[in-house]
Amino acid sequence: MNLEALPWLILFLPLLSATAITLFTMRCRTTSALLSIGAIVTGFVLTLSFIAANGFHPAVMETSANWLSIGNLNIDFGLRLDVLSLMMVLIVTGVGGAIHIYSFGYMSEDRGFSRFFACMSLFTFSMLGIVLANNFIQLFIFWELVGVSSYLLIGFWFEKPSAADAAKKAFITNRLGDFGFLLGIIILWWWTNGSLSFDIAQQQAQAVIKSPYGVTFGDNFWLTIIGLLIFCGAVGKSAQFPLHVWLPDAMEGPTPVSALIHAATMVAAGVYMLCRVILLFNVEASHVIAWVGGFTALLAALIAIQQNDIKRILAYSTLSQLGYMVMAVGLSGPTQAMFHLTTHAFFKALLFLGAGSVIIALHHEQNIWKMGGLRQKMPVTFWTFIIGTLALCGVPPFSGFYSKDSILAQALEQRNYPLFALGVVVAGLTTFYMFRLFYIAFLGERRTGVAPVSHSKEAAQAGDESLRQAGSLSYEPHESPPVMAWPLRTLAVFAVIGGVIGIRGIFDSQFISDTHAERASTFLQKLFEPFAHAPIVAIIGLLAVAAGFIAARMLYRNAESDPLPAKLGWFATAMKNRFYFDEIYEATFIRAHDFIAAVMDWIDRWLVDWAGIGLVRGGTDFTGRALRLMQTGNLQTYAFLFALGVAVVLYLVLGK
Repeated sequence: MNLEALPWLILFLPLLSATAITLFTMRCRTTSALLSIGAIVTGFVLTLSFIAANGFHPAVMETSANWLSIGNLNIDFGLRLDVLSLMMVLIVTGVGGAIHIYSFGYMSEDRGFSRFFACMSLFTFSMLGIVLANNFIQLFIFWELVGVSSYLLIGFWFEKPSAADAAKKAFITNRLGDFGFLLGIIILWWWTNGSLSFDIAQQQAQAVIKSPYGVTFGDNFWLTIIGLLIFCGAVGKSAQFPLHVWLPDAMEGPTPVSALIHAATMVAAGVYMLCRVILLFNVEASHVIAWVGGFTALLAALIAIQQNDIKRILAYSTLSQLGYMVMAVGLSGPTQAMFHLTTHAFFKALLFLGAGSVIIALHHEQNIWKMGGLRQKMPVTFWTFIIGTLALCGVPPFSGFYSKDSILAQALEQRNYPLFALGVVVAGLTTFYMFRLFYIAFLGERRTGVAPVSHSKEAAQAGDESLRQAGSLSYEPHESPPVMAWPLRTLAVFAVIGGVIGIRGIFDSQFISDTHAERASTFLQKLFEPFAHAPIVAIIGLLAVAAGFIAARMLYRNAESDPLPAKLGWFATAMKNRFYFDEIYEATFIRAHDFIAAVMDWIDRWLVDWAGIGLVRGGTDFTGRALRLMQTGNLQTYAFLFALGVAVVLYLVLGK
C-alpha cells in the first residue's frame, strides 16, 4: 500500500462510515454498527501497519496540498504522521474501537442505535483530524467539528431536559475557550508574517527565546499573549479551571460517550495540542499553564470526595488527571504529559465502561448508595474495575503509577516544590475517593431500592417509579454480555502493562525538553525505574496512596451512609455542591450576560430600528406619499409641467 495515502485513509474512513449510516443504513441497526466499528478498527490496523512498515521507528511523514491562497494568507490542508500523532491515533482508534464494540451491547435496545453510531463515527473523524493536522487553521476547523459532534453525543437523549441542557452547556462553554484560541491563532499569523505551520511558528518562537542577544520586551510580550490565548483552547476542551463546569454535566450522555469523549479522546485533545506546540510557550506562559493545571487537579479531587453519582465521581477524577497532564506541560514535561494521557486513556475508559456495566445491571441506577454487594454477582466487572482503580490511584505495577510518578518527578526536578506537594496531596485524595466508591458499590452490603434489571433506558424511565422511590423493589444484578465484557478485559490488560511496555520511551525523541538521556531497556529495569531514578518521589507517592486507602477503609468499609459530612460540616457541603461554581457563574456572568442582552435589545429596538432605520423608512414613505399627489392622471397637467420643465432648463442653459 502507498504509505502516503495511508493517513488520508485513516482519517476519512470514519467520515465515510458516518455518511453511509446517515444516508443508507439508518433503519438497519446491525449494519450501521458494523460500519462504524469496522471503520475505526480498520484505522487501528492501518496505523499498526504503518508503524510496522517503518520498522517500529517511524520517521516523520507529512503530506499537504494548498487549499486557499488570498494575498498573504496561504492555507494548506495537510496531514502529519510522527511519533506524537501516531501514538494519539493509536489511542483514538484502539481505545475508541473497544468502546465502539462495547456500545454494540450497551445501546442494543436504544431507539437511536444507528444514529448513535453515526455520531460516534463523526466524532472519530473530527478527533483524527485534530491529531493529524499540520497547521493551526486545519487544527481549529477539526477542533470545532469535535465540539459539534460532542454536542450531538452529550445530548443524544435530547428528549431528556437535563441531557439537552448539558449539551448546550458544553457547547457554549467550549466556545468561550475557542474564542481565545482563535484570537491567539490570528495574532500568531500576524507575528509570524503570514505562517500558520506548527514547525515555522515554533522555530520562530525558539529563535526569540534562545536568542544570544536576549529577548526583547515586545517579542516576549507577544509570545506570552499568544501562548496564553492558545492555552485558552485547551482550557475549554480539556475542562480546566475556570471552564471546568461543563464536563461533569456531560455525563448525561450515554456511558460509552463518557468513556470515549470524556476519558480517552476529546478532553485529551487540549493536552495533545499543548504538547504539539510546546515550543511556543515561554517561561511566563508555562508558569500560568502549570498552576492552572495544578489548581484544577486539586479542585476536582476535592469535589469528587462528596459526589454520589458513579459517573460524576469518574468525571471529576478525569478533571483531576487532566490537571496533572496540563501541570506537566507547564513544567516543561510534554513526555510526562503524553505518557499519563496514554495510560489514563486505558484505565479511565476501563472505569467508565465498568460503571456502564454496573448501571445497566442496576436498571440505570447511578447513585452509589443504592448499590452494594456487586462482587459476587458481577465478577468480570468487579476485577476489571479494581484494576482500573489501582491504576488510577498509582499503585505499582499498574500503569498509572509510572505515569503519575513521572509527573511528580518532573515537578521535583524543576524545583517547583509547591506543585510537587500539590501533586502528592492529589494522589492521596484520588485514592480516597476511588476506594470510597469501590467499598460502597462493590464491597458494601446489598441494598434495596433499585428496580429489576433492564437493558432498555426507555423501560427504565417508564418503570414503576413509585415503587423504586419507596424502596420496595430489589435488584438481581448479573454480569454483562460478552460483547461488553471483552472490551473490559482488553482495557484491563493495558491498564496493567501500559506503564512498562515502553510507552514513555516512545516520546523521548519527540520532545527536546525531556531531561532523561537514558531509558531503561529490560523489563525489570522498566518495572523498577521509578525507584531507581527518583526513589524519594516514588516512596512519597506511595505513602500518599497508602494514606488515602487507609482513610477510605476506616470511613467506608461498612458504612450505611456517608460519615464525612458530620466530620467536615460546611466544607463537605461545599464539596458536594461543587464549591458553588455554577451558582456563582449564574449570579455573575450569566446575569450580566442577560442584562447586556436586554440593553442591546432596547438599543436595537428603539434607537436603531425606530429612531434610525424607522425615521429613514418613515421619511421615505412620507416623501413617496407626497409625490404621489402630483400624479393626477390629467394630460393637460402633465403637458404643462413638461413645458415648465423645458422652460426652466432653457433658462438655465441659455438665459445667462
